[in-house]
Amino acid sequence: MKTPIVNFLKSYQEKSPVRMHMPGHKGAGILGFEGMDLTEIYGADELFAVEGIIKESEQNASSLFGCPTYYSTQGSTLCIQTMCTILCQDAKSKGKKPKILAGRNAHRSFIHAAALLDFEIEWLYGNSDYLSCTISTETLEKEIVENNPTAVYLTNPDYLGNLLDIKSLASICKKHDVLLAIDNAHGAYLRFLEPSLHPIDLGADLCCDSAHKTLPVLTGGAYLHLSDSLNQVWKNDVKHFMEYFSSTSPSYLIMASLDATNEVLDTTFKKSLSECIQRVDVLKNALIQHGYTILSGEPMKITISTKEFGYTGNEIANFLMECDIYPEFYDSDYIVLMPSPYNTKDDLKRLETCLCKIERKSVVFNSFPKLERARKVMSVRQALFAPSTMIEVSKSLGQVCSSVSVSCPPAILPVIPGEVISKSAIEVMKYYGIETVRVVKE
Repeated sequence: MKTPIVNFLKSYQEKSPVRMHMPGHKGAGILGFEGMDLTEIYGADELFAVEGIIKESEQNASSLFGCPTYYSTQGSTLCIQTMCTILCQDAKSKGKKPKILAGRNAHRSFIHAAALLDFEIEWLYGNSDYLSCTISTETLEKEIVENNPTAVYLTNPDYLGNLLDIKSLASICKKHDVLLAIDNAHGAYLRFLEPSLHPIDLGADLCCDSAHKTLPVLTGGAYLHLSDSLNQVWKNDVKHFMEYFSSTSPSYLIMASLDATNEVLDTTFKKSLSECIQRVDVLKNALIQHGYTILSGEPMKITISTKEFGYTGNEIANFLMECDIYPEFYDSDYIVLMPSPYNTKDDLKRLETCLCKIERKSVVFNSFPKLERARKVMSVRQALFAPSTMIEVSKSLGQVCSSVSVSCPPAILPVIPGEVISKSAIEVMKYYGIETVRVVKE
């Protein structure tokens, strides 16, 4: 498979041109890779008005994913904002007011999109802790009938690696003529399993993938995918919608990595992924034999529920970092590890050795508090843009949330702007170490 963006950048660099254009390093900066860092000069195409090398590269990606695919150099955040715009425009084109039924574990970029686009949200709470949102087909159908949404928005896989039954959920959405959007930020590689577990292949109407999370792509590289049927309606507007939220200076280094990855996906990736999953399965079994509790879910995440082993996730993470092994995420209850085909056999062996040196202790019994349904008194937009003040969480009972600062990962909000802060919300925020919250001024 050709790599037109990479080829152009290499060819331009080899000319030793006089660069009377941005960026300021002129290809000769201190880091060593600046030579391929360009702006939208003649021949380099334009990300939001493609007609040349970027168009060709996106077409290559589309053939690999089996659906219309568009690049983002601003991660899944830009893709989520664009998906929400499409959902809103689609609703309006049908004479309806946009109302999105969304899993409560939505990434904060979805919340910010709601504030910018001013659409209504009805929340799906599922039946687990606030990092996850397990939704059955029965629950989804009941909520669709009761709330009459114009679209459903779900996160799959979630941050802990849980997978929803997207195929069944998609059939419910189609039955009720409701669009299904999936935040698949952690699941770009799912397309290359046998069989594919990619949301579009399972019936979703649109989804985003953070390519950089699980594929050999630079940080910030992502895909927006549309089903063929939805793309037929909105293909002339997708790039226009992306421009609403994006920088006018997209990174060519990130685009080049997306372009180069097409060739990898077309040739060696499926085999490398299959072999890696086998090695990860062996590692998981070794950890289970040692006494760890491994959550089932997507094959390329190792999520350990640590309290059954006698430790918090923070304590296990500290043991790992003493071995110079750095996890993706950890909190009081879990530690999340994200291997890929680009981790060596030695990497996995070092991980196993370090974890299996830890001696099991008595079970830690305290568990995370349950997040109860919140009472909404303002829209997300009204609350986020209202005059506000920062106060201590312990003093916030009864106040209206304006925003919450949470770490990224996982960037999931325990209380949403516009909601009244309850005792349950305070307990959840304290449990996860959130000490302050911004509230709407009275």
